[in-house]
Amino acid sequence: MMVDAFLGTWKLVSSEHFEDYMKELGMSSAARNAAGLVKPTVSISLDGDVVNIRTESPFKNTLISFKLGEEFEELTADNRRVKSTVTLDNGSMIQVQKWLGKETTIKRQIVNGEMVVECTMNNVVSTRVYEKV
Repeated sequence: MMVDAFLGTWKLVSSEHFEDYMKELGMSSAARNAAGLVKPTVSISLDGDVVNIRTESPFKNTLISFKLGEEFEELTADNRRVKSTVTLDNGSMIQVQKWLGKETTIKRQIVNGEMVVECTMNNVVSTRVYEKV
């Protein structure tokens, strides 16, 4: 398990094209406005072989717990019920969410001590950068 580099608490410091990504997900204008204003804190921890990712913000708090490579059900911050699978590939943590025939990928990687998160759906890519707290 090479999730060690991701462990800890991270605070959002920059965000590009997130509005476009949320629109692509099908989020309402009101929800996009609320989510777009907040700077969430993400805490990643390991409990045996279970990875926990807790996201906290004034918009919504979420917690997902999973084993790498095993599909699990997730209720996202924007209330999508999805089937998620998270794998490690070349130092990147890659999460694929599937719902209603749709799919989005969330790729987390550590670059120069920061966690860079790329959210991709169709041809829309949002890049969000987190610094360790």
